[in-house]
Amino acid sequence: MSTNIPSSLQGLIVEEEILLSLSELCQACRAREELITAWVMEGVLEPEGARPQEWRFAGHSLRRARLALRLTRDLEVNTAGIAVALDLMDEIATLKAQLRRLSVHTKY
Repeated sequence: MSTNIPSSLQGLIVEEEILLSLSELCQACRAREELITAWVMEGVLEPEGARPQEWRFAGHSLRRARLALRLTRDLEVNTAGIAVALDLMDEIATLKAQLRRLSVHTKY
C-alpha cells in the first residue's frame, strides 16, 4: 500500500480488508505517531503486529482514530477517557443494533 493516503479517502468507507501501517494511519487521520502509540498502549486501537514497525491497522481503526482525535482536540479528553468513551459508544451501537433486530422480529 502506498504511504500517500489520498485526501479522497477521508470521505470513503474503508473496508476491513485494508491494512494501514502506523505512518499511513497517522497521515490519514492527521495525528502524531506518539498519539497513535499512546492509544494503542491504552487499548483504544488494536493493531496486528508486535512492534510499531510491524503494526497494521484494520479499516475500522481509521474511523476509531479519527473519533479519538476529535475527542482529544474538541473535548480535551485524556487517553484513558477516550478508551472508556469509545468502548461505551461501541456498546451503544451494539445495543441499538440489537433493538433494531428485535423490533423487526416483533413487528411480524
